[in-house]
Amino acid sequence: MVDSRSRLVEAAQQLFAQQGVGATSPREVLAASGVGQGSLYHHFPTKHDLAFAAVTATAAETLGRAREQLRANGPAWDRVIAYLDRPRDALAGCRVGRLTADEAVMTDDELRGGVASYFVELLDEVAAAFREAGLPAEAAADRAHAAVAVIQGGYVLSRATQDAEAMRSAIRGFVALLQTDAPAPAGA
Repeated sequence: MVDSRSRLVEAAQQLFAQQGVGATSPREVLAASGVGQGSLYHHFPTKHDLAFAAVTATAAETLGRAREQLRANGPAWDRVIAYLDRPRDALAGCRVGRLTADEAVMTDDELRGGVASYFVELLDEVAAAFREAGLPAEAAADRAHAAVAVIQGGYVLSRATQDAEAMRSAIRGFVALLQTDAPAPAGA
C-alpha cells in the first residue's frame, strides 16, 4: 500500500508535468492524491517542500531509467543507440525538461538546482558510455551534450508540431551522424 506522502508526491509529479509547478496549487495536489488535508501539511508544510520532493523524485526516476539503459550489459555503443532510440511519449514532453520553462522552478535556487543536477548527471552517464565505446573524453562530452540536446529538442519539435515523428526523425538523423564515430566491427 502506498503511504500518504508517496501519494502526495505522485499526484504532484503528475500535475506538475501537466500544468507546471507555478500553476499547480497544493489544494489540487491534495484532491488528486486522495489523502486528507492534515497529511499534506504534516509531510509538506509549504508548497516549496512539496515541489522540491516532487521535482527531485521526477529527476531521480527519469535518471534511474536512463542509467539502467546506459549501464546495461552489451557493447557501450549499442547501449547509447538503444537509449536514444527507446520509446518516448514525444507529445507529452520530458517531465524534467519541461521544468526548465516553469518560472516557479527556474527562479527558485533549490528547485532549479534539482533540475540542473539531473542534466549534469545525465550528461555524465551518456559521456561515460561514449568513453567506454572508445571516444576520447572531450569528444565523448560533446557527443553527450548533442545527444541530450537532440532528445530535448525532439520533445520541443514534437510538441510544437503535434507530430511525434519529429522526435523520431531527429533521433534517426543524430544516430546516422553518430555512425561515423562507431567502432569498426570486430574482424573488419
